[in-house]
Parts: sequence; C-alpha cells; structure tokens
Amino acid sequence: MAGAAAGAASAVTGGGAAADGEAGTGAETGPGRDARAAGGTAADVAPEGPASPTARSDFRGVWIATVFNRDWPSRAGLTAEAQRAELLVHLDTAVERRLNAVVLQVRPTADALWPSTYEPWTEFLTGTQGRDPGWDPLGTAVEEAHARGLELHAWFNPYRVANHTDPTRLVADHPARLHPEWVRPYGGKLYYDPGLPEVRRFTQDAMLDALRRYDVDAVHWDDYFYPYPVAGEAFGDDEAYARYGADFPDRASWRRNNTDLLVSEMSVRIKAVKPHVAFGVSPFGVWRNIARDPEGSDTRAGVATYDDLYADTRKWIREGWIDYVVPQLYWHIGLPAADYATLLPWWDAVVRGTGVGLYVGEALYKAGDPAQPAAWQDPGELSRHLELAAALPAVGGHCFFSALDVAKDPIGAMATVVADHYPTRVRAPGRG
Repeated sequence: MAGAAAGAASAVTGGGAAADGEAGTGAETGPGRDARAAGGTAADVAPEGPASPTARSDFRGVWIATVFNRDWPSRAGLTAEAQRAELLVHLDTAVERRLNAVVLQVRPTADALWPSTYEPWTEFLTGTQGRDPGWDPLGTAVEEAHARGLELHAWFNPYRVANHTDPTRLVADHPARLHPEWVRPYGGKLYYDPGLPEVRRFTQDAMLDALRRYDVDAVHWDDYFYPYPVAGEAFGDDEAYARYGADFPDRASWRRNNTDLLVSEMSVRIKAVKPHVAFGVSPFGVWRNIARDPEGSDTRAGVATYDDLYADTRKWIREGWIDYVVPQLYWHIGLPAADYATLLPWWDAVVRGTGVGLYVGEALYKAGDPAQPAAWQDPGELSRHLELAAALPAVGGHCFFSALDVAKDPIGAMATVVADHYPTRVRAPGRG
C-alpha cells in the first residue's frame, strides 16, 4: 500500500510503502474514470457475465485509499449521493478490469467510515471529524461489492491517530483526547502507543465493531505498526517500556512482542466473532536484509519490518495467526537494492506449506510516473511481475495500489495485465 508512497517505496532510502498514499501521492485526488479511457477497448477490458464458478481461483484485488482522499471520495464535503456515485464507479471499474476484490480503507486515522460506537466519523468524508455523512459508506460498499461478485476486505490502520500533532484538533470526545496517556507524537503525527495493553484492546474493539456489524470478507491491516523511523527522533515509549519491558532482553524485542500480541489476539478474536472471515496483513516487502540475518532476503533495503517496524511478519505466517499476506513488492525487476525477482521467490518459500495465502502487492501507481525509473515507463513491467509469479506455486494472486491508478492507467500497464493474465473473471479464493 503506500504510506510514504513517493519516496516511501524506495528500498534505498527506506521509506514506508503503505498503500494509503500519504507523502507524495496524496495530492493525486479525483474520482475513478471509466477504465476504457485508460488504454484498451470495451472488448478487451470489460468482462462478459459473472465470474466463472469453475475458473481457477485467483486473488485480484485493488486498494481503495481514503486517507487524504487519495482515491475516494475525490474530496471531502461531497454530498452523500456524490460520494456513493464515486464509490460505485470504483467498484464498476474493478469489475471491468476483471478484478474480484476491493480492499477499502475504513479506519484511516483512528476514525470510521461507518457509525462506530468507538470512534468518530472520519473527516475525509465531510471535512469535519465526527460529522455524520448522511449515509453508511461501509454498509453500502459491502452490499454493492457483493452484488458485483467482488469481495470486500475492510482495511484498518491500527495505531495512527492523526496526521498532525495537535490533540485539540481532534473532536472533543475522541478516545485520544479522553485518554491522552495513550498517545505519542512522532514524526509530525500522533500515534497510539503499542506498548500499552489497554491501547491494544481498544484498537481491537474498535475494529471488531465493524466486523460484527457487516458481512465483510476479511479484516485487512497495512504496514503501519510501530511508525516508520524518522531520523533524529525517538518514539516516546519510555514509560511503557519501564512498566512492561522488564522480562525482555532489549526494547526491540519488547516492541516486537507487543506487535505479536496485537496480531495473535486479533486473530483469535476475529475467529470467535466470525470464523469464516479472513485476516490479512500487507507488510512492507522486506522482512530482513540478508546482511542482518542469513534467512533474510538478498536485498539492501533501507527499512526492514523486523528491525524497524517491530513486525515479525514471517513469524505470523509460521504461527498461522494470519490467513493471508500481501507483501508490498513495490520495486521493479532488476532494482539492485530490492529486486522484485529476488523478493518474490523469498516470500513464496516463506509461505509454502503453511496454508497462508500469498497475494503480491503491486505498485501500479508507479507505472507511467515520470519521477520513476525507466522500468516503470514500460507498460509491460507489471505484466512481467505476474509472469514470474505464475511459476511459483504459493503465489495466489495480486493486489494493485490503487483504485485511482486502476482507473487512470496512464500508460496502459493495468490494461496490459488484464489482456495478458485476466482473460475472464474468476472468483476470489475466499468466496463461494
């Protein structure tokens, strides 16, 4: 996905690769356009009829980011009718592209795109945090996605509270204002402290509220656990570490255990509420570099989830705490520091035999971006990614960042993927 999308997916500098488009791509707002305008005719893009019940199961997903109005709504303050219309365009575009799942960001900053009993309405709907938009976006998304044969994965960010550091800008009854001891400023943002048991429990409760209310197909988390490191700044969890970290050899081990607890506890709670609902995580694409760990990937990324985000994603797979993983492999084939062709088989080997689904996060947003290297000016780059994946037994599909780029498709990279790899619609692995 794309938390720091512009420099974020750079393996050399090591920014975050989350799919929510903050830092760089957040300015690219606007509703989805008809997919046919982005390269391809109605005949080679639009499918005929519903997904085939007999075709090979294959996850074909797209992230729809709401933070900063990256993908949807195109801007805050639209009428309920306009917001709904834009959402349906994104769903229809997914169908036209022969995709079968949408991953909708419903909790971008400790807020909600549904009438939550725990947190306020998100400001990205109305422009004012806490203001009722006059409709139920998540409920509508679930109903309309399923009517189109699409899975709806509800995408939550666990710990990010605000994209600023002023708690007084939050609505008066925001949990972060009612519990200021839970909140830490860092890197120009506010975060909940992952080291506090009451924070972990609250964030789980807030997310499970959506699971209980709606027929979502999955609970989906992005790559933000502990925040991406900011040079010269320390995350202020001294008090929590002094209180809870005595049994650990160092702070890093304690932090990783905190993230393990968040994941393992949520896994149990999801299955207790709705056993059929999947739990997926989309981490930054490098677990560890081989220079730090012989079992890591042969990469030289500036960030690794284990060392910098305190997220041992490989452990979660091995323990079976998650049902699927979507590593954000947002780099091109041949990039020396983080080669897609190197990372893909590494993840395939990690997942193989575990029963955990492996779907690959693809950086569609880079295709045709003049700021990106030459490889991303080639409409066939992403199609070659899918060719490599087809030869690996554990890879069960792909997810594209993001909906706006699926619609715009400036150089026809998505249309090439569809023409080369998606001849018909198929069911997502989790449906039917």
